[in-house]
Amino acid sequence: MKHRTAERIVTWALLATAACSHDTTGPSTPPTCSSALASPLTLVIGAYASIDPASDGGCVTLPANASVDSAEYLLVPQSVAGTFGESSPFQLRTATLAATAMLGQRLAEPASPRAAATRFDGMLRALGRARSFAAAAALRSAPAAAAPRAPIAPTPPVVGDIRSFAVCNSLDCSTFKTVGARARAVGAHVAIYIDTLAPAGGLDSTHLDTLRQVFDTLLYPLDTATFGAVSDLDANGVVIALMTPVVNALVTKTACGSSGFIAGFFYPGDLDLSAPSSSSNHGEIFYSIVADPTATLSCAHTSGEVDSIAPGTFVHELQHMINFAEHILRGTTTEEGWLDEGLSKYAEELAGRKYLALTPPDNGTFSLYAFNDVDDAYKYLSATGASPLLIEFDQGTLAEVGASWLFTRYLVDQYGAGLPGKLVQTTLAGAANVAAQTGHSFDTTVTRWALANWVSDLPPFIAPAELTYSSWHFRTRTFASLNQQDPQHFPLPYPLVPTASAGSAVSLSGTLRSGSGVYGRALQAPGAAAFTLFFNGGGNAALPAAVVPRLNVIRIR
Repeated sequence: MKHRTAERIVTWALLATAACSHDTTGPSTPPTCSSALASPLTLVIGAYASIDPASDGGCVTLPANASVDSAEYLLVPQSVAGTFGESSPFQLRTATLAATAMLGQRLAEPASPRAAATRFDGMLRALGRARSFAAAAALRSAPAAAAPRAPIAPTPPVVGDIRSFAVCNSLDCSTFKTVGARARAVGAHVAIYIDTLAPAGGLDSTHLDTLRQVFDTLLYPLDTATFGAVSDLDANGVVIALMTPVVNALVTKTACGSSGFIAGFFYPGDLDLSAPSSSSNHGEIFYSIVADPTATLSCAHTSGEVDSIAPGTFVHELQHMINFAEHILRGTTTEEGWLDEGLSKYAEELAGRKYLALTPPDNGTFSLYAFNDVDDAYKYLSATGASPLLIEFDQGTLAEVGASWLFTRYLVDQYGAGLPGKLVQTTLAGAANVAAQTGHSFDTTVTRWALANWVSDLPPFIAPAELTYSSWHFRTRTFASLNQQDPQHFPLPYPLVPTASAGSAVSLSGTLRSGSGVYGRALQAPGAAAFTLFFNGGGNAALPAAVVPRLNVIRIR
């Protein structure tokens, strides 16, 4: 799990959101739509439609406004593709009607850049999905063992036990370091080991026991009740939390200052009994940084900082561990990165909500768990067209992670608290998994989610129930409060800001990316004439079928 720096935590209660889109001026001469293909679309306030441009040549006509009040439509060109990596340029413009149909052609799809700074999380999920642990280990300079090590520790460890661990010590996990560690705190479900070479100034016994209690009595039961049981390949009855300087050293002091640090992780190869013992511990292990107040390893981390970030990292990575084990033990592929990450971010939020349930509510601790979720969501909603919802691996881009959490949060609000467990305990993955567990096609669900990002708690509009978040008031509370507290970091009270224009002058363009869309508002004065929208790939080019384009329209006023 990548931890960021230089982003202060703001104390806030349950509150609300918004996103932005680009308005690119189109040609002076409006495009022409075929009157034979154009679909008339009449909507009452609160009604919505999702239109496949292949069915009408990309042309949709909205009626004249006969009301004495202005009319308003939200327009969301979107890719509802259920596969990651799909993208295409698009244009949505006001058009004129003509008697002949337009010519169309398929566009070549642009390559998608990948941020090198986020490769570690993506690499771990990629290794898990490909199960290429032996291949990774083969790159080591030292020879790998000929056969997997037999499971060890048939009984739970006791405080004071010392054992060795193989720890990934490079950003591609092509090399591993053997470390010795001592069990310092052991509970019913979790045992905390500290590397014997950890720097001075680390967590003392009192802090470690408190941390063990949080892991053991709150986070472990929460994750297992929500997502499913933890495997026990090493037959020791516990998940080991190994705090080691090797994790600190994964990121240099210089890189840490500019791009953050890796707070902890779960390595999928630990659950592959066919992987060599030189690169796998054949058991359930969570790896964490150690306190390093004098910055001997990388950037400095006080014991208080480690104490505060370790629980959120643990609950996040434990979901990855459960998810991976549930899938591989069922003999199927692992979960796709976007949904796996969304579930782990949901786990963080869920842990924080335990503190809101206290009397009085503990908003400060809630923020420690949930702030990054909301911050990432703000980043996504600020530029929805720049980030896909669907990504193959957890690539760590904060806006993409924000989309993953928002979509997962929406799913739970709509389909209930039992849904995450169904998504994990299955042989399915990705969009097919979502469709099977919700009972709705993926394109229906992702379309409703895109609309909910604007209309949920939009005053005075009353959104259809299926287009709402029930657990957050992003617009009217959450982001509005954060904007008041920290306007430099949260410059807008709601980050999603659709381009607004008259219906007769709509001009949106950008890129459709798997699962995401771009937002616009079409305004129609009282008595204004009907207008026609043309949705395509630009010029006379049709949108590629692989992107599964949709034009979503909901009448707001």
